[in-house]
Amino acid sequence: MTSADGGPALFRLVRFWSRRWARGVAAGAGDTAQHVLTVEAVVTRCRSGDRDGATVGDVARRLGLDQSGASRMVAAAAAAGYVERSRATADGRRSVLRLTLAGRALIDSSHRWQRDTFAELTASWDEKDRAQFAGYLQRLASEVGA
Repeated sequence: MTSADGGPALFRLVRFWSRRWARGVAAGAGDTAQHVLTVEAVVTRCRSGDRDGATVGDVARRLGLDQSGASRMVAAAAAAGYVERSRATADGRRSVLRLTLAGRALIDSSHRWQRDTFAELTASWDEKDRAQFAGYLQRLASEVGA
């Protein structure tokens, strides 16, 4: 195998997991993949240092959606109790999003499932290989802004 074979392998994995991950990630009966994606986009933006929180525009950029699609996803996540909208402290005309306790529980559950899945998939690997692969995945995710 050459490094050129990495591309097709990566996309086989993406296709495989894109059809399966939502079943394992959603914590409760009412949770959907859209809720998880929305909450992840909000928490990622909030981690980046913005004191006010995320905006619908941030969610749109993070998920590669137009403003109206992101707005519908945010509205659904808010209706489910995962995010709340409030006014920005710096600019009262701007609406910002923050996670609720239920949103934090959803993201924690999602990350736990992701870690458990990685551990299962690499269970037969030695720890050095697992750590190295995890490092490469983190590096790739950081470099593409994921």
